[in-house]
Amino acid sequence: MIKITISSVFVDDQEKALRFYTNVLGFVKKTEIPIGQFRWLTVVSPDGPEGPELLLEPNENPAAKTYQASIYEQGIPATTFAVDDILAEHDRLTKLGVVFRGEPSTTVGASIAIFEDTCGNLIGLHQVMS
Repeated sequence: MIKITISSVFVDDQEKALRFYTNVLGFVKKTEIPIGQFRWLTVVSPDGPEGPELLLEPNENPAAKTYQASIYEQGIPATTFAVDDILAEHDRLTKLGVVFRGEPSTTVGASIAIFEDTCGNLIGLHQVMS
């Protein structure tokens, strides 16, 4: 069976990304391996430390920079995270200075919100509505 173990998000600064994804979003660092001037740097949910890892991948490759800038300009999230209460999470993150692209909105079956991760990405939050 195939399963997701690692997913990447390109970042313009690994240290800044680590601070944001841990101190603000609440993930925990799982792996840090030096690779030249960069690191293999992953974070995980504290509720699922054996679950999927998010690789904070340097955007030093020109193709990565172009991709990252293009989807950002188009308003497309680089990735999306699930939350149990999107209004509470929106409020918590706003108080921490996170910049959202508007209030949470409801679509068919879900509420969504998009914010900036300070590292060149838009990130989505979604809450499944029953």
